[in-house]
Amino acid sequence: MAILIDTNVLLRLLQPHHPHCHVVQRALSTLRTNNETLYVTAQNLVEFGAVATRPTSDNGLGMTGEVAKRELDVFRRLFVLLPESNSIFEEWERLVTTYEVCGKNTHDARLVAAMNVYGITGIVTFNVRDFARYSNISALHPDTI
Repeated sequence: MAILIDTNVLLRLLQPHHPHCHVVQRALSTLRTNNETLYVTAQNLVEFGAVATRPTSDNGLGMTGEVAKRELDVFRRLFVLLPESNSIFEEWERLVTTYEVCGKNTHDARLVAAMNVYGITGIVTFNVRDFARYSNISALHPDTI
């Protein structure tokens, strides 16, 4: 099965003292052992960059741009980057209209749009409830993998 990795999972990988770091490492290791293909989108990487370079006082990781770029390069080696396309925007527009998605949840809808366009049916995320409205995908909490 093809699986998308949510940004919150990527962020936990880089926080060795966070209690979720080891959970994420174990989950991703299990998925790789099971020969799952793990994907990210450009949106995941942009969101990561925003949080990584935000000050720790503002709930960020406080990285310099240079350090964040190195981490992004690592992610691009670890995960398959899905290509951007107009189809993703068109599917996103359909999803937000169909499911009446508003506010911050529109970001998740865009991830689901990319999943739909590329036939990906699973996402690893700490925010399982945010994806519950989409019956055609499975949101997997790292604790359950």
